[in-house]
Amino acid sequence: MDEIVKAALKKWPNVPHCYGWLALDARGQWFMRDDRIQAAGPFPRVKGSRILHDKLLAFIHRNYTHDEAGCWFFQNGPQRVYVQLEAAPHVWRIGATAPWPVTSHTGAEAQAKTAWLDENGRLFLHTDLGLGIVHTLDMDAAADAVERGHWQPEVVAFDELPQRFGYQLAPAPGTTAAQA
Repeated sequence: MDEIVKAALKKWPNVPHCYGWLALDARGQWFMRDDRIQAAGPFPRVKGSRILHDKLLAFIHRNYTHDEAGCWFFQNGPQRVYVQLEAAPHVWRIGATAPWPVTSHTGAEAQAKTAWLDENGRLFLHTDLGLGIVHTLDMDAAADAVERGHWQPEVVAFDELPQRFGYQLAPAPGTTAAQA
């Protein structure tokens, strides 16, 4: 977490949490969801405005974490901005050749532990950083890793993943851990 964020938390420890305003889709893209967008429909059916500013994205990535209840958030100064997830807390990019390195949409490197295939044919990897969905553009590399026995996916229903891996798709007041 950025030092400036830690300082803001000390200075203003009781800033209310923010819900519904930030979302992460299954391709690792961030979306702002203002009141108008939220009223237009749920995420991911209505996504909102895609965040494209490189420095803002880097700031979000450096300050993206989760609470004890499995709710992922972006610590924006003293305020936790809880994130709605389309599929999982991470979106994995996979290296094209063995040993098929795994990198989060945030840029963090990860070590895969297990692989999971849902009813829609989407591949998820459980890593030392948590669960994530493999980016659609990297499915050729992931299929190669599976075919060569590097990963051996187990079948799972998508609806089972949040509970099994301890995360929430849509944090809301009352579902998050108490603010420290």
